[in-house]
Amino acid sequence: MAERWMRLAAAVLAIAAGTAGATPSADARAEIARLLDRLSASQCQFLRNGSWYDPARARAHLEQKYRYLLQRDLVDSAEQFIDRAGSRSSVSGRAYQVRCPGAPPLPASAWLTQQLAALRGQ
Repeated sequence: MAERWMRLAAAVLAIAAGTAGATPSADARAEIARLLDRLSASQCQFLRNGSWYDPARARAHLEQKYRYLLQRDLVDSAEQFIDRAGSRSSVSGRAYQVRCPGAPPLPASAWLTQQLAALRGQ
């Protein structure tokens, strides 16, 4: 059932974004891999559908969503990865959050965007 919802969500995203057939460059794939590395190396927890997960489980979940998007040519940049995999649940639509020690929770999209900017030296 969850896979059916993910397929539907991916199709809706493709139609809304008009980017069916997107394929990430080697640089984009490297950036996404580095984002996932930063997440799993962090001490931050990841809120998904009302439950907090450790960095390893968060990474595994986002990798699964990323593979799904890759198989359907629905992601071609780190920004699209953040928007389509790292921002919200494909099933419930609820926004993900990231909570790091000593800091208030942030929307996961904001945390990932900050990490991407740091990777790019911005």
